[in-house]
Amino acid sequence: MINEIDMKYLRRCVELAKTALEAGDEPFGSILVSADGDVLMEDHNHVAGGDHTQHPEFALARWAANNMTVEERAQATVYTSGEHCPMCAAAHGWVGLGRIVYASSSEQLAQWLSEMGVPASRVRNLPIQDVIRDADLAGPVPELAEQVRELHRQLHAK
Repeated sequence: MINEIDMKYLRRCVELAKTALEAGDEPFGSILVSADGDVLMEDHNHVAGGDHTQHPEFALARWAANNMTVEERAQATVYTSGEHCPMCAAAHGWVGLGRIVYASSSEQLAQWLSEMGVPASRVRNLPIQDVIRDADLAGPVPELAEQVRELHRQLHAK
């Protein structure tokens, strides 16, 4: 179930995705929020330089591992404009982060990219629950997913 607090953070993730696109990068943005509702970290994609591991969800997981206790990580929420890829889902699971809330799904992204004629990635498109056994998930959100789709359309129209 997605509530208004979730929507606030998801809207910020879409803003971060737009920031990434404006910086010449792929449009993805993510936020790490504590159990108390404090934004601990936010980031966007940094893959334009050629290192395709520079996803915001991976950066959040790494930051959490170095700055939060096991208990704090389990109670935190990661909000993201797009469902985690397998690499980011694994990082999330390995460091023991809690809930994941996403605006658009990996299935939607794969469909959009296919419709745009973008070649499929070498990395398989897997839903988070196929990577993390006990994932607590919420998403996608149709109105925000359409905004994310438009950002990807802008990226691939260039």
